[in-house]
Amino acid sequence: MSSFPNCPAGRRSLFRRASVLAAAVSPLVLSTAAFAQDADLGDAAVIALPEISVTANLAPTALDKVGSAITVITGEELREQETRFVSDALRQVPGVSVYRTGPAGQLTQVRIRGAEGNQTKVYIDGIPVNDPAFGSEFDFSSLLADDIERIEVLRGPQSALYGSDAVGGVINIVTRTGEPGTQVGGRLEGGSFGTVNGSASVSGGNAYGNFIASAMGFKTDGVSVASENLGNTEKDSYRNGTVFAKGSVAPNEYIDVSGVVRYTGTRTDLDSEAYLPAYGHTGPIDSLQDAVGEDLYSRLQARLSLFDHHWEQTAGISYTDQKTKYRDLDPTVVTSIYQGKKRRLDYQSTFFFETPNVADAEHTLTVAVQDEEDMVTSDSIYSSFDRSIHTTGLVGEYQLGLFDALTVTGSVRQDFNEIFEDSTTVRATAAYRIEQTGTKLRGSYGTGVKNPSTFELYGYTNTYRGNPDLKPEEATGWDVGVDQTLFGGMATADVTYFNQRITDLITGSGQTSVNMPGTSKVDGVEVGLSVTPIDPLTVRASYTYTDGRDSTGAELIRRPRNVASVDINYRFLDDRANVNLGIDYNGAQKDWVYNAFYTQRTVIDLDAYTLVNLAASYDVTETAQIYGRVNNLLNEDYYEVWGYGTEGISAYAGVKLTF
Repeated sequence: MSSFPNCPAGRRSLFRRASVLAAAVSPLVLSTAAFAQDADLGDAAVIALPEISVTANLAPTALDKVGSAITVITGEELREQETRFVSDALRQVPGVSVYRTGPAGQLTQVRIRGAEGNQTKVYIDGIPVNDPAFGSEFDFSSLLADDIERIEVLRGPQSALYGSDAVGGVINIVTRTGEPGTQVGGRLEGGSFGTVNGSASVSGGNAYGNFIASAMGFKTDGVSVASENLGNTEKDSYRNGTVFAKGSVAPNEYIDVSGVVRYTGTRTDLDSEAYLPAYGHTGPIDSLQDAVGEDLYSRLQARLSLFDHHWEQTAGISYTDQKTKYRDLDPTVVTSIYQGKKRRLDYQSTFFFETPNVADAEHTLTVAVQDEEDMVTSDSIYSSFDRSIHTTGLVGEYQLGLFDALTVTGSVRQDFNEIFEDSTTVRATAAYRIEQTGTKLRGSYGTGVKNPSTFELYGYTNTYRGNPDLKPEEATGWDVGVDQTLFGGMATADVTYFNQRITDLITGSGQTSVNMPGTSKVDGVEVGLSVTPIDPLTVRASYTYTDGRDSTGAELIRRPRNVASVDINYRFLDDRANVNLGIDYNGAQKDWVYNAFYTQRTVIDLDAYTLVNLAASYDVTETAQIYGRVNNLLNEDYYEVWGYGTEGISAYAGVKLTF
C-alpha cells in the first residue's frame, strides 16, 4: 500500500478502510468488517481498526467519535435470533417502535422517537427506498433479513444530511458482500400456519472485486388479518420472492465501480375496514381483497481517490420503482394502482487533512450535491393523477477532531424544491472521550423537514380528498447522552435524553389533511446495556420512555410511553451450539377509530403486551446446521393496531448448508 505522509497510523487505516468500503457499497453504508489486511505485508499482518460508520456523518467516522445517538445491529445478531424480517430486529433498538397491521406480510411502520412512519428515512445499500406513492414512507413488510449484514439506526433530525423525511432519524441497511474465494449456501425452513421459506446464494471475490447473488422466498397461509376476536375466521396468506445481486470492480486502490440491484415481488391477502355496530366505530372485517406488489431498487456508483487518499470523490445514480395493485373480490378486478418512482443523482467530494502542530487537529471537509425526482402515478376507480416533484440539495459538512479526544461536526443543507418553499436545515454534534474512565460524552442538535406526500396533496378516494395547500412539516431536536464502559470492558451502557418539536404537523381532519397549528412535543429517555459476563454469554437490553403530545396536549397515537427489550445469547459445545432468548415489551398506548362516514375519530386504549421468542441452532458439520425457533412463546393475544390480528405461538425448524 502507498504511504500516507503526515498521517497517524490510525487515520491511515481509516482512510484505507473507507476506500475498500466504497468499492463494495456506497458512501451512505457502513463497514461490516472489524479488521483490514495490508496486502504488501502478507496474510500474517492484520491491523486492528475501530468500528466505523458512514451514516452518522457524510464522511467515514469511528463510532467512538460520533456525537449522535446511534445503534448497530450486526448480521451475526440477526442469525443468532433466526430473524426473518428486518422489522422484527428493529424492535430491540432504543427509541424505535414497530407497528404491523396484522400478521406477517401486512403493512409495517417503523417510528423513531415518536415521529411518524413517513418521517423515518430508509436506505438499502445507499439507495433511498421511501416510496413516493406511499406517503414517502417505507413499508418494512416485504424486507426479508437473509442477505442483511448490518443495520444502523441514527436517531434525531438528520435532514441536513439526508433531506426530507429524516425527521425522526435514519435507518441504513447494508447487505452482504462477496468474500475471497467462492461460497455457495442455502437455507430451507417450515413451520406453523403453513409457512415455508428459504434462500440460496453464491458469492466470491478477490483483490480486484467481489460479487454476490441471492434469491429468497417466503410463503405462509397466515391467520386472519382482521382479528379473530372480532369474529373473523378467514385466513389471509402472504407470498414474497426476492432476488438480489451486488458487485464491485477495483483495478487498484484509487478507483472502483460498484453496483447493486434488488427486486421483490409480493402477493398479500387483505381485509377491509367497515362500520362495526357492536363497537360503535369502524374496524377490519373479512373480505376477498389482495395486493400485488413489485419493488425494484438499483444503484451504480464510481469512486476516485486522489492525493494518496486525502481527496475522495464519489458519484452515483439510484433508481427505484415501487408499484402496488389492489384487487377486490375477483383477482381480475383491479380497483387501484399506485406507482412511485425515484431517480437520484449524487456527487460527494471529501477532503482529509491534518494540522498536527495546531491542537493536533484532524479535519474532514465534505461537499455534496443530491438531485432527486419523485414521480407518482395513481389510477383508481375514484380518481387518477400523474405528478412529479423535483428537488436539488446542496450539502456541506465540516468535522474537526482535537487532541484525539474531542470531535465536533457541523452540517448545513439548502434544498431547492419546485413546489414548496426552499428550505435550510442544519445539524451539529460533539463527542468527548475520556480514555481513563472509558467514557464518551455526546450531544447533537438538528432541524428537519418533511414535505407533504403526493397523496396528501392530490389523492382522492371515497373517504379522502387531498389538500394542495399543505405546508411542509418542520422539526427541531436535540439530545445529550453518555456512553460508558464498565467492569474492564465486560459491559457497556448508554443513556440519552432527547427532545423534539414539530410544527405544521400534518394530520387528518374530516376527509382531508391539514397542518395542525401549534407545536407537537416529544421527549424521552433511551437506555442501552450490553454485558458479556463470560465469553460465550451475551446479554443486551434496551429501554425507552417517550412522552409524545400534539399541539392540543393530547397523547400521540401508537407512541407507548414504555418500550423495552432483552436479548440473551449463549454459545456452547465449542461454539457449535447456540441458544437465543428474546423478550420484547410494548407498553399501553392509544389508537384511533372512526365513525361510519370517516368524518370523526375517537381515541381508544390498547393494552401492553410482551413477546417472548426462543431460537436455537446446532452445527452438525462445518457445512451443515440445523435450527429451530418458537415465536410468541407465551401465546400472547394482543393488538399492535386496533382490530388487526396477530399470530399466536408458532414453531419453525430448518437446515442451512454452506460450501
